[in-house]
Amino acid sequence: MNKNEIVERLESFQQRLLQQLPQKFRPIFDSITLDARAYLMTGPRGVGKTTFLLSNIKNVHGLYFSADNPITLSIPLFDLVETIFMQGYEQVFIDEIHNAKDWSIHVKALYDSFPNKKIIISDSSSVLLRTGLGDLSRRFLIKRIPLLSLREYIYLKTNEILPCFDPFNSTPSEMLDSVKHINIMKAYRDYLKEGFRPIFLEGSYPERLWNIIEKIIYKDIPFFVPQLAENHLRFMNAVIGHLAISKIPTVNVNSLCSKWELGKRKLYQLLTAMEHTGLIRIIRKKNDTKVNSIGAKIFLEEPSIYYLFDSEIGNIRECYVTTLLQESGKTVYASDNEQDADFIVDGIKLEVGGRNKNTKQAGFVIKDDIDVPLRNTLPMWTLGFMY
Repeated sequence: MNKNEIVERLESFQQRLLQQLPQKFRPIFDSITLDARAYLMTGPRGVGKTTFLLSNIKNVHGLYFSADNPITLSIPLFDLVETIFMQGYEQVFIDEIHNAKDWSIHVKALYDSFPNKKIIISDSSSVLLRTGLGDLSRRFLIKRIPLLSLREYIYLKTNEILPCFDPFNSTPSEMLDSVKHINIMKAYRDYLKEGFRPIFLEGSYPERLWNIIEKIIYKDIPFFVPQLAENHLRFMNAVIGHLAISKIPTVNVNSLCSKWELGKRKLYQLLTAMEHTGLIRIIRKKNDTKVNSIGAKIFLEEPSIYYLFDSEIGNIRECYVTTLLQESGKTVYASDNEQDADFIVDGIKLEVGGRNKNTKQAGFVIKDDIDVPLRNTLPMWTLGFMY
């Protein structure tokens, strides 16, 4: 198959994909503009990056393809995109870019060789940004698509678009007015179990979530961890299972090294890969700047993963809080003194728990089993409206 025939096949694939686009998109898509020449779209698996790329093609003369499509692997990436541009396309959208051999070299050459063309690439892993971009970071703007917020989940379920608000700087009446037409506690409970990725629209959420986890372990991580053995894959599965059911959200490094016959360097390498590919969320103290660190607490990437197991509610609550805060763009630190608070965000001490949780020395206490905000007490659902 020659280059022109490959482009023709890609055009037919694109037409099929465009026919399958959903009728409504995530609200956050409206805030992501592609006005510059080159972008790298990143974010967790299953959040809608492919849908975002295809939704932008509808208004431009562009061609989409995924770099993991077997027919694109038969020729160099530069040659394929050059052929696309020579056929008159003004923009190219390349998904799963890490699957293309020497992708960063080819993308840089394309950027420099076609100054009047637009290039948008995407990938799920932030490891990619560390290992592949290099001096591309001066050319490509990075846009991240976060996990779904509760606000977005409600829109996709009910078609009702609710306003955003900052729960730490809004009055109780402002927050309650935003959700007065919604059974917010039911929406929040459903969101915990299925709402962090729009894959819930396709049904069979637990199975689809498992597929994402397995794809990250068996397809993504091998790209970034050299000399990956079967034992390492089983170790990562075991870490997920341990964090899901452990009462204390952390791991014992020495015990794991002994049990899995791993050196500490390899263990930290695997944990780092798990963090940057979207399997776990490591929360560090502010003064923890070590390259190799398990942080103060380790959570699974998002709360709905815990519902695949019989998990501890305390870990689900804290995972929810850290997930929504980090996905909204905030830096979350573990408190130096757990007697004062659980986390620190923007200098504010936060305590997390159920209805009877004490404030301790925190500026805000975030509670799971309440529906109404009051002074410095916030229901957990309020964190779902930051974006």
